[in-house]
This record gives sequence, structure tokens and C-alpha cells, in this order.
Amino acid sequence: MTASTDLLVDAFGRIREAVDDVVDDLGPDELSNRPDDDANSIGWLVWHLTRIQDDHVAGVAGIEQVWTADEWYERFGLPFTGDDTGYGHSRKEVAAVRDISAQLLADYHEAVHDATVQYLAGVGEKDLRRIVDRGWSPPVTLGVRLVSVIADDLQHVGQAAYVRGLLGR
Repeated sequence: MTASTDLLVDAFGRIREAVDDVVDDLGPDELSNRPDDDANSIGWLVWHLTRIQDDHVAGVAGIEQVWTADEWYERFGLPFTGDDTGYGHSRKEVAAVRDISAQLLADYHEAVHDATVQYLAGVGEKDLRRIVDRGWSPPVTLGVRLVSVIADDLQHVGQAAYVRGLLGR
């Protein structure tokens, strides 16, 4: 690994720790609780941020997502297609992420984290400059894509922590 990939691994590790903290000791009702009908629940937020990380890292690595490769899709039993990441979900779709355990969410996130770290172990400085998406101007490099995933994950785990703080108020 390089200094850059060490930093990326550290950032993804902080997300993993925050996910563990935010779901710790919560039951399915608390995980599916929403401050109002237009808000996201803790469970949906953690599921979504993990799906995005899984989808995006698998995409740049050229591998199958943990979600389908390791049968997490079946274990969660959600009413979505196997490639759904939650992007653009309606209030009804957000509400469908319920009756799941904190352990299931944490275990899926841990599996995705492990796959991310395993991928990063083989990434060098030159790899981080590789163009992975020409659909943007300027084109997106691997380094930029990974930082984007980190930023998105941190925002969503922060939102989940906020919703957790509202529980019981």
C-alpha cells in the first residue's frame, strides 16, 4: 500500500466504526423509525451507504458486489431488485427497509468494508489517477471516485447519527 491508500483505508475504517456506533443496540423498530414520512430511517441510511460503497468499489475493481456474491440480497429480503442501491428512493421505498436487525446491517457493512480494504491493498499511486468514468467533465479518476464514496458515506452515517439522537425525544 501507499500513503494515499493508507489514508483511504483509514477513512473507510472510520465509516465502519461510525456505522457500528449508530446501529449498536437498536432494534428493528428503532432502525425503521423516521422523524416524519419524508425522512430516512437509520436502517435505510446505513443500508444505502453500504450499498453505494459496495456498488462503486465493485464497479472500479471489476468484481461482483458483495450484496449479490455473498447472498446479502437474499438475507435482507427487501422488495428491491438485486442492483438497487437506494438512489432516488421514494418515501414508500424508504419505508420498505424495515424488520432488519442491527447485526445484519453491521455484518453487511463489515463484509463490504473488508472487500474495500482488500481491493485497496492492491492499489498504487498510478492506479489512483486511472480514469474510471468519462461521463463527467473532467473525467473521474479512481482516487476521486473513492473520495466521493467516502464523502457520501460520511454524510449518510452522520444523518443516521442525527436520527438516532432524535429517538426517545
